[in-house]
Amino acid sequence: MKLHYFPTPAATNTLSTGQLRDTFLIGGLFQAGAVTAHYTDLDRMIVGAAVPTTAPLGLPTDRELGTSFFLERREIGILNLGAPGTVRTGSASYDLGPLDCLYIGLGEKDVAFANGPAGQAQFYFISTPAHAKYPSAVVRRADGRTDPIGDPARANRRRINKLIHPDGVKSCQLVMGFTEFEPGSVWNTMPPHTHSRRTEIYLYFDVADNVVFHFMGEPGATRHLVVRDREAVLSPAWSIHCGAGTGAYRFVWAMGGDNQVFSDMDAVPIAELR
Repeated sequence: MKLHYFPTPAATNTLSTGQLRDTFLIGGLFQAGAVTAHYTDLDRMIVGAAVPTTAPLGLPTDRELGTSFFLERREIGILNLGAPGTVRTGSASYDLGPLDCLYIGLGEKDVAFANGPAGQAQFYFISTPAHAKYPSAVVRRADGRTDPIGDPARANRRRINKLIHPDGVKSCQLVMGFTEFEPGSVWNTMPPHTHSRRTEIYLYFDVADNVVFHFMGEPGATRHLVVRDREAVLSPAWSIHCGAGTGAYRFVWAMGGDNQVFSDMDAVPIAELR
């Protein structure tokens, strides 16, 4: 498990392109036959992926966790980005189709990822610390709450699919979902915002051969990252997080921190961006 520590806003402004990418961008998450995990100091969120092949894969138990098993003091959200597959826990088995989401609460000791009959399941996961146990639950692609937002004239008309949130599948602190766009729209989270009470991680997917220009940093000193398919961006609480693609794409968003109120944002007027 790789550890990620983050610089201050002032230090971030001094980073070269390569240093910025090494610090805030994670690639290579989806490795066939392996579980890949990154432990961040963003509210101690862990981001990772599991790509089973012939044998099931379990969550890692690394010394960085400081516990005897992965979910001893954690919860996890899992989104299947591939073909149908199965997630097994010590007490249940969950079949997940494409874009189905599973929440597993604190205390589940044995968690394993397995392929379905067609193979090629690809599981993306986000984990946050938890101090209370909530029931494990599945959100099917067709059943998630979808909130349209944005304006086609500003190329930002999009649908926000809320999966793990206070009005749906409940958790201790994890909030998770994904966003997709209407034809002709490419801007996400524009106008931008920050939220100092919690931090966020994006995973861009279904990017194909396009790229997304992801904007980050303080509103008055923005930086950008060129992001490709299935790369994740780590967003500290002080940073904006928005982007525009050269073509169609989706992205998974996940947050952890002091509250779960989706609308708890500090809006940044476009006129203030530099």
